[in-house]
Amino acid sequence: MYRLTHDPLAIGMIGLAEAIPFILLSLFGGHYSDKLSKKKIMLWSLAFTMLASAVLYFLSFNLLTEAHADELKHVIWAVIFFIGTCKAFFFPASTAIKAYLVPREVYANSAAWSSSSWQTGVIIGPGISGFLYSLFGFSGTLLFVIGILLLSILAVSLIKNRPPDPSEEGTMFEKIKEGLKYTFKTKIIFYSISLDMFSVMFGGVVAILPLFAEDILHVGPEGLGIMRAAPSIGAVLVLFLLSKYSPMKRAWRNLLWAVTGFGIATLVFALSENFILSVAALFATGAFDSVSVVIRSTLLQLLIPDNMRGRVNAINGIFLSTSNEIGAFESGLAAKIMGGVLSVVFGGIMTVITVGYIFFRSRDLLKRDFS
Repeated sequence: MYRLTHDPLAIGMIGLAEAIPFILLSLFGGHYSDKLSKKKIMLWSLAFTMLASAVLYFLSFNLLTEAHADELKHVIWAVIFFIGTCKAFFFPASTAIKAYLVPREVYANSAAWSSSSWQTGVIIGPGISGFLYSLFGFSGTLLFVIGILLLSILAVSLIKNRPPDPSEEGTMFEKIKEGLKYTFKTKIIFYSISLDMFSVMFGGVVAILPLFAEDILHVGPEGLGIMRAAPSIGAVLVLFLLSKYSPMKRAWRNLLWAVTGFGIATLVFALSENFILSVAALFATGAFDSVSVVIRSTLLQLLIPDNMRGRVNAINGIFLSTSNEIGAFESGLAAKIMGGVLSVVFGGIMTVITVGYIFFRSRDLLKRDFS
């Protein structure tokens, strides 16, 4: 997208295209996740995502030139919009089902391993995709995406089907309202997902890394690949440690420190003019973020009642989408208005301010032990 348009806002629009349907429909996805089979919802969501990728594959042959850059970017945005719709149903079902797959006493350990596997995919994915892109081009790479989605469908089909949890009486909107009320009244859940939302939304830099690689650090596509991988490598290494040493003792204190570290590392990256220092700062953002991911994921598994896991996880998903996809749009927009460096400095400062505000609002949570 950036090579065709050279516009950071075009990158940000990808995040917005995914976030809009996800935010609008996640609460409905959460409701049906609590009401229907989570496994079936996951299977249908993956199947439609694979169909969207196939549509993009067939359309891409005639659009992969700079002359068709405007048409191609609109096609990509439309496909991403549809995938965001599928994700609105897949995410609450897939996150809610985790609590039934492992015993309660190993929730923290399973959260670390689950996040490790995801981050490993994030590391391997860009490298493999770049290699495939150089060999087979954009269209050929999409065939591998379709194949991976097919494997995902086969893997989900092997999960043992579990009947939906018994549901109380009430309309769909009453049930959604019940999930919202529980989330906002449970202080530690509300503050933990809010902390993640604002820190990643303001402090996340992944969406505009092409701008830093090309215009600020001048390291080319190879350097961009290293920069993209650095946060995930940091995350995976720390996640392996967290699988052995749980961060759930004094969890809230650890969460606040981790997000503070994330904000400071973001500031270092923004101000760095040295490639090695920039990569180290990105590595640190991933390391600190992994601590918050494990703590938040474990809290959500421990505290949510079984009959509303889908709805509460849907609300968490909305917060995550706001931080990631809307954050990507915010990053692109801020970079266009303020420039790359100043926009990331602003994001790092806002992250630290957010931690300070939530610290003063939640000091009673500092001594709680969830180990």
